[in-house]
Amino acid sequence: MDPRLAHIRTWIFDLDNTLYPASARLFDQIDAKMGAYIAAKFEVDLVEARRIQKGYFHGHGTTLAGLMAEHDVDPHAFLDFVHDIEMDVLEKNAPLAAAIARLPGRKIVFTNADTPYATRVLGRLGLGESFEAIHDIHAMDLLPKPQASAYAGLCAAFDIVPAEAIFFEDMARNLAPAKAIGMTTVWVDNGSEQGPGEDRSHIDFTCADVTAWLHDHMGEA
Repeated sequence: MDPRLAHIRTWIFDLDNTLYPASARLFDQIDAKMGAYIAAKFEVDLVEARRIQKGYFHGHGTTLAGLMAEHDVDPHAFLDFVHDIEMDVLEKNAPLAAAIARLPGRKIVFTNADTPYATRVLGRLGLGESFEAIHDIHAMDLLPKPQASAYAGLCAAFDIVPAEAIFFEDMARNLAPAKAIGMTTVWVDNGSEQGPGEDRSHIDFTCADVTAWLHDHMGEA
């Protein structure tokens, strides 16, 4: 094991574009569904819908957070609609399942999605038995990453000592609150959309692929 990780007791993973590559383009389907939802709700074309969507995404952390804050959108109806997608682009990742199984300590998924969707994704990846729990958007009281309350709630729910935890995430901005409370941070830089000119000083490690990173830093079984 990399000696810089010897203190880690809790391994926390984002879901989308982290446990599977952004190149799978699964989230593109969700992106399109969000655009369709906004176009229908506001009776605008898809170009304007995308402008609205991305404004909420960058301004509020998630599109849903913006819609809830400014238009009192029902989160359950929204999530049901945007998560109604095909997952045949995802394949089982046995090497990743094996690498996660070898990690010493607890393993938790921390996602702005909801648990039913996350469970489907993990099942497709062959990771259905890999994690102790899924901490989802409802567990965050609908206040998503990067809201500080999401991280505080995660640590409280699972009695996590931040200084003994590591967090893997494809959105660099979502690592800043984790670093601020003492977590080790890994940015999964694999092509996900980022905000313009974001700070990177809160990132401890960068990788393009979680499976390869775990192999390199944790060694063989």
